[in-house]
Amino acid sequence: MPAGQVWSTNSLGGFLYADELSDVLRTEVRSTNKFRQLCDAQDFSDKGLHHGQTVTWNVYSKLDGTATTLAETTAMPETNFRVTQGTATVLEWGRAVPFTSLVDYFAKHSVNEVTRNVLARDCRETLDRAAFAEFNKTALRYVGTATAAAGVLTTNGTATATNSSALNKYHVRAIVDTMKERNIPAYSGDDYMAIGRPTGYRVLRNELETVSQYVESGYAKILRGEIGRFEGCRFIEQTNIPRGRAASGATTIPDGVVWSSSQADWCFFMGADTVAEVISVPPEVRGKIPSDYGRSLGMAWYALEGFGIIYSSGNDPAATNARIIKWDSAA
Repeated sequence: MPAGQVWSTNSLGGFLYADELSDVLRTEVRSTNKFRQLCDAQDFSDKGLHHGQTVTWNVYSKLDGTATTLAETTAMPETNFRVTQGTATVLEWGRAVPFTSLVDYFAKHSVNEVTRNVLARDCRETLDRAAFAEFNKTALRYVGTATAAAGVLTTNGTATATNSSALNKYHVRAIVDTMKERNIPAYSGDDYMAIGRPTGYRVLRNELETVSQYVESGYAKILRGEIGRFEGCRFIEQTNIPRGRAASGATTIPDGVVWSSSQADWCFFMGADTVAEVISVPPEVRGKIPSDYGRSLGMAWYALEGFGIIYSSGNDPAATNARIIKWDSAA
């Protein structure tokens, strides 16, 4: 039987009608998708059509060497700066749900409305995972090797130490200080941003509640369950990307392998100019042109988009310009 919705199978269409069927449309639990909203490089957000498949941006270095004083009779010292490039590729994205005319004719719930709903969810989650894959290419990895001691920072995209501490106030301060020392610009205003899973924030959340419990604004925040702001960093929760670490050698989606210490989970800290979202055709829902004399119907979501981390190993091999630090672990 082909993929899609058919009337003859209850789970694929037959349950869309019952004599006393509730009018309320209920769907499975939904994840929170936040990575895509953190793609803050706006250069190509309206690339449009007829402009090719790839986009390129230049990264300009500072001047080589160090300036010094001049002697009256010596020539002005000359130097140079370097230009490197980054790229992103626009790809086709999409998925379809076909359904028969019988499902459309007999169903009590609107098949178009239900299908549009589940397609929109699939689109959001898919593109959010694509954005995450670019964030996960950051060259800066910070590992907490003790509860209250300096962690280990690597600059080659690979964590070399094993995490032994949950993310806490001490580590947040250390990571924020590291970002400032590396001259990473703030994401918004004077604030950096951090994104992780709720369980990864648990110890930090408990500590911040203790800090804020006797402050009126802090108490209100506790009641709302917000993570909020700490040490010039704002914290965001997401649940679309699973917890754990990537398999050995993987650079994209984590495979759910739990950190060996079982103390923490990944988290990304970032400043401005993180990842570019290149949009040629923004996500849209399309209807299938009916075939088989109107008996074969369907809907699909479609997009022409690409994602690219702005500062990668290709245009920033020493990670001197990297804007994202991943709280990570080697095992």
